[in-house]
Amino acid sequence: MKIFESIGFIGGGRVTRFLLEGWRQAGKMPSDVRVADSNPVVLEALKRDFADLAAVTTAEAAACNLVILAVHPPVVKDVLAAIKPSLKHDATILSLAPKVTAAAISGALGVARVARMIPNAPSAIGKGFNPVAFSTGVDAETKAALRVLFNPWGETPEVPEKELESYALISGMGPTYMWFQWQALRELAVSFGLKPDAADRAILKMIEGAAECLLGSGIDPLKIMDMIPVKPLKDDEAMVVAAYKAKLTGLYEKIKNN
Repeated sequence: MKIFESIGFIGGGRVTRFLLEGWRQAGKMPSDVRVADSNPVVLEALKRDFADLAAVTTAEAAACNLVILAVHPPVVKDVLAAIKPSLKHDATILSLAPKVTAAAISGALGVARVARMIPNAPSAIGKGFNPVAFSTGVDAETKAALRVLFNPWGETPEVPEKELESYALISGMGPTYMWFQWQALRELAVSFGLKPDAADRAILKMIEGAAECLLGSGIDPLKIMDMIPVKPLKDDEAMVVAAYKAKLTGLYEKIKNN
């Protein structure tokens, strides 16, 4: 199996942080991890939390066997131009950005092996759902080596590249739609007299069971949503659903078509 002796992250922001945390939590941190970022404060913070990684220049990160593009779509074009002179001829590229296709990345860099992933924050605890698409230039050996690196993060289903933007909205950004609500429940539960550990267990089990009931039981969703007679937020449901449709549809159109 091909081993990535060095791994370079271009960008040291939130996504890089939770992926590094996933490796650390699993005891699978690669031996040579380099991170480049235009913001020295970001690099200093990473170095404090991940002492073994190397804070390097963009050129030094781009010279690795595996180069991970952890930057936002608007800057990908400039980043590709910046890293191209330093790339190894047989480098593998893993892009974590929606919108920019593998073909565009391959064409800009002159490399054959390009993978794209939509990362999910629960990867930090090995519970991520990270859909991945591989270009035709990714051979079986490279794919197997990538999966070794991906495994500590959670599930990495292989999907058609054209679906990645949909996953970006649903699984990639999905936790942000829920976390603030769950945190509000935690705080309310304690205010109602539950101890914090009891509140957390109740909410965790409720979320797990409710999700399985709706998404995995095969029961009619309308029947499931009518199982509980008292619905304190019933009057607000239409507003929330309208916000989902307006915000997410608009963002999907933006990242898919522009």
